[in-house]
Amino acid sequence: MVAHWEHFSHAADMGVRGTGETLAAAFEQAALALTAIIVDPAKVAPSERVDIACDSVDPELLLVDWLNALVFEMATRKMLFSRFQVVIDGGQLHGVAWGEAVDRCRHRPVVEVKGATYTALQVVQQRDGSWVAQCVVDV
Repeated sequence: MVAHWEHFSHAADMGVRGTGETLAAAFEQAALALTAIIVDPAKVAPSERVDIACDSVDPELLLVDWLNALVFEMATRKMLFSRFQVVIDGGQLHGVAWGEAVDRCRHRPVVEVKGATYTALQVVQQRDGSWVAQCVVDV
């Protein structure tokens, strides 16, 4: 099983889905899918570190909190992220996002993500032991 991310269609918005061998890896891939809505992640240098903490006893709510924390950090710091590290211990998420300041000429952002929603929200472990974390984001 190779960790990966993908988008899925949903009316006027966009779905993000992360798959990984662990719950944390699925969250990391969902974050990468979030970035990929805005810009090609390969064009974002992981040069600045931002620490993020979230907590929720429900993994689905934790995913929404994680993605919304990233949206908040992107908006307030005027940054894009291309690398993520997540540790989940019980209901506590400790994440790190690496990225850089937005350069409109070089990054060419396509849209602005307004936030993660509860639409199509799902965090599940598959039969093979891998995890899938997904939701629709408002663009």
